[in-house]
Amino acid sequence: MIGFMNASTKTDRNDAAPALSQYSAEELSTLYRQRKLSPVETTRAILAHIETHNPVLNAFALLDADAALAAARQSERRWHDGTQWSELDGVPATVKDLLLAKGWPTLRGSRVVNPDQDWNEDSPVVARLRESGVVLLGKTTTAEFGWKGFGDSPLTGVTRNPWNPAHTPGGSSGGSAAAAAIGFGPLHAASDGGGSVRQPAAFSGVFGFKPSFGRVAGYPAAHTGTLFNVSPMTRTVRDAALLLNAIARPDARDVHALPYDNRDWRLDIEQGVKDLRIAFSPDLGYARVDPEIAELVARAAKSFGELGAKVEAASPPIEDPLHAIYRVLGAAAVARLFETLPQDRLALAEAGLRDFAEQGRQIGVTRYLAAVQARESFTRALNLFFGKWDLLLTPTTASSAPLVEQGVTDPRSATSPFTYPFNLSQQPAASIPIGFSANGLPVGLQIVGARYRDDLVLRAARAYERRHPFITTDTVR
Repeated sequence: MIGFMNASTKTDRNDAAPALSQYSAEELSTLYRQRKLSPVETTRAILAHIETHNPVLNAFALLDADAALAAARQSERRWHDGTQWSELDGVPATVKDLLLAKGWPTLRGSRVVNPDQDWNEDSPVVARLRESGVVLLGKTTTAEFGWKGFGDSPLTGVTRNPWNPAHTPGGSSGGSAAAAAIGFGPLHAASDGGGSVRQPAAFSGVFGFKPSFGRVAGYPAAHTGTLFNVSPMTRTVRDAALLLNAIARPDARDVHALPYDNRDWRLDIEQGVKDLRIAFSPDLGYARVDPEIAELVARAAKSFGELGAKVEAASPPIEDPLHAIYRVLGAAAVARLFETLPQDRLALAEAGLRDFAEQGRQIGVTRYLAAVQARESFTRALNLFFGKWDLLLTPTTASSAPLVEQGVTDPRSATSPFTYPFNLSQQPAASIPIGFSANGLPVGLQIVGARYRDDLVLRAARAYERRHPFITTDTVR
């Protein structure tokens, strides 16, 4: 049965033990191979875990338990026969409700989208997941059209943070972050157009990785164009690399997709950071950061020196691109999006999103092209900076997760001034958990690499994770 989730959905609580929800994808695969665990057993346990905790967290826009169990039974037969499709066969996963999945409506967190359509196509990432044999549980919640850094939408209501439900898990991939943090499956395919994976990963205490632009094919083209990246969100770095193995493949429908390099992203992940040149910028030269966050981030940066890297304080020669570049491109994109939507339903959109579209309609061609050219200059400056440095460390966010009642009326709030620059420059960037604020909320460190050096970002994240294992939860705090 497909369950369409919204803020008022009620389900009976299930007190089944959620132990299997804590296994990584790698661990599940090993246990399947050893015939010590089955995909059906795992899927049932995670569905029970969802029944217990999702009424509080509201992480799913759609949950399809019947389809998940059917896929798990098929996977179980393949493992029994030795014909499994991949290492991920039978591993539970979710996809964000901005990504097409055949048979399921993709409503993008909006009441504007008409659900009565033929939903008969998979996005590239969902197609690759199906080919790998994963068990798709359903679709996670998103801010409306992914426009802001909070985990709520007019369609699904408020998604909450497992570490403290009074706080947001971040956005726009709030459902993915909450699901990853609590253990609603080990693998989550989300998207990042300005920090929409890294910011909620930081707020929710999980690993979020935005690959180099084009590494993971995307279709249909997002309204935000070349800012948009399909991205893994997991509880371990190695699981993100394993997920990347499955989804980092070109697709003829994506004109920006990178050539397939047929690599296992885990091969070099244990090499560490010895002798890497790492720049540490606590503020990128323009951001204001909560002192508590700054202290935790500085301590984490110091750890990389203890691991053998050459860490120095250095900021790239850039100014904050929010107003002159990012908001111009973003507002114009939303204005264009609104032209493609049913005009008689636009009043159903969130007021802040409608205002942003109106701002976009006021942007002339000259101002838009100026922003495009400024983006090129901005990217060039970062390219030159990374000619000297292998990696850059920054805070992921300027504060810990805000209260859900605070909300935002801006596409990128003051909490995440560190993420959108690297969507503009199309560089790989990850957020790793580095500890907790005094009020018990997770804090993240951002690791940025030169374009196409996704391998170095994953290596550095894994090196830190080995030294400081990420703390996870299996219950709402």
